[in-house]
Amino acid sequence: MRSSIFFFKLYNLFSTGQSFLHGGLRMLRVARLAAAAIILALGGCSGRELPPPADQSAVPSEYHIGPGDSLQIFVWRNPELSVTIPVRPDGRISIPLVQDIVALDKTPMQLGAEIQQKLKKFVQDADVTVIVQSFVGPFTQQVRVIGEASKPAAVPYRANMTVLDVMIQVGGLTKFAAGNRAVIVRHVNGEEHTYPVYLDSLIDGGEVKYNAPMEPGDILIIPQTYF
Repeated sequence: MRSSIFFFKLYNLFSTGQSFLHGGLRMLRVARLAAAAIILALGGCSGRELPPPADQSAVPSEYHIGPGDSLQIFVWRNPELSVTIPVRPDGRISIPLVQDIVALDKTPMQLGAEIQQKLKKFVQDADVTVIVQSFVGPFTQQVRVIGEASKPAAVPYRANMTVLDVMIQVGGLTKFAAGNRAVIVRHVNGEEHTYPVYLDSLIDGGEVKYNAPMEPGDILIIPQTYF
């Protein structure tokens, strides 16, 4: 008799525990669904849409010189005046006989004509050619990459550039990068806009639909993973 009572209580205890377990799992499922709904709702209200197609009108038809560019200045028949020099951070250059010429935001042809004009008082029939050997470009024509890129850098923009082109230039992501939380910061008509880019899905998953177009002046921010 006592053994029957014992097994009956044990059965009731097991049944109660099983009911509690099922109820707890049900509540956990409901909590997960609610959390997912909140995340979707917040994402819909954030206004972070995918980047629009690049505005190619923002790309100049000719290259403009920027700080850090390496310039070869060739003066015909005057090898002692021909030099290869970098553009200083202040956007100026100095060559023999001519000091502190503003090179910033000028085309190579414009700069060559200005140097030629300044050399006329020293050299008869001076003929000057400016060749850009390494390109950085003015700040307005760069794409800057900061955060968890292997080699964060300012990359010269070129026509039809995409985020994948930029990632190749900076050597990809570090192992600490949260690629799918990366964003592009872009100024449009004086207003700052933020667009999500899914770098993990693009680079590791091969989902080319996330190969977002870039524009001159964009900033690509790659955050660090939480753990």
